[in-house]
Amino acid sequence: MTQDDDQRIGEAPEEPSVELPGGGGISHRPIQFFFVVDASGSMAGRKIDSLNHAIREAVPAMRKAADANPGVRVEVRALRFSDGAQWHLPGAADVNDFEWVDIADPGGLTALGEALRLLAPELDVPPLPEKTKPPVIVLVSDGHPTDQWKSGLAELLAKPWGQKSIRLAVGVGEDVDMEALHEFMGGNPEIKPLQATDAPTLIRYMKWASTVGVTSSSAPRAAAEAVDLILAVAPAPVPADQVKPEDVF
Repeated sequence: MTQDDDQRIGEAPEEPSVELPGGGGISHRPIQFFFVVDASGSMAGRKIDSLNHAIREAVPAMRKAADANPGVRVEVRALRFSDGAQWHLPGAADVNDFEWVDIADPGGLTALGEALRLLAPELDVPPLPEKTKPPVIVLVSDGHPTDQWKSGLAELLAKPWGQKSIRLAVGVGEDVDMEALHEFMGGNPEIKPLQATDAPTLIRYMKWASTVGVTSSSAPRAAAEAVDLILAVAPAPVPADQVKPEDVF
C-alpha cells in the first residue's frame, strides 16, 4: 500500500501547482463542477420547486466539502436543457461565491443530447489544463431523452476530461429513464443513479451527489478504487413515514 493509499479519502494530498499552457501555475488544483438540469415541461410545478430548493440546500454542503480539501478550488457552472440546451448561469463561480438562480419557467422536451454536446467543449484541453482534478458532472432529469442523446454522450466522452470525469445522476419521480442515467454514469453495476420520488429525498440525494463529487475528485489518484467504493455507498431515501403526501412527486 502506498502513502497515497493511506490518506483518508476527502483529504487533499500534497501536490504541485497546476501546470497551465504557457507556463506559470496556481496554488490550488481546480475542480470544475457542473450541474446539468432538466428544465422540460414535465418538471413544472412541484418537481422544479423541489429541485431549486434541493440545489440551494446542497451548496453549503459543497462549501464544507471544499473547505475540507484545502488543496483544491471548486468552480461551479450550471446548464439547463429542454427543447435545446443553454448555460443557466454565465461563467464559473467559486463555490464560496456561487448562488443558485431558480429555474422558474420549465417547458418543452428533454434534449439531453444537446446538453451533453454543449458541455463537451468545456472538458477539452484547453480550456482545462492537462493536469487538474477530475471534473464533476451532476445530471438531474425526470423523463426520457427526446433527442439523439447517445451521440451527445459519445461526444462528451471523446474529450480528454470527459472519460475521466466523475458523473453522477439523480432521477426525479417515477417516469424517468434510469437506464439512460446509468449509461451516462458509465454503466458500472456497482454505481447506479439515484431516484427520488419525494422532495425530502431529492434534497438528501442532491446534497450527497454534490458533496461526494467534490470529495471523490479531491482524492489521491492512487485511491481510484476507494473512490468507486464511496460512490457505490449511496444514501437511503427518506423513510415514507417522514414524507408528507404533498411532497410526493
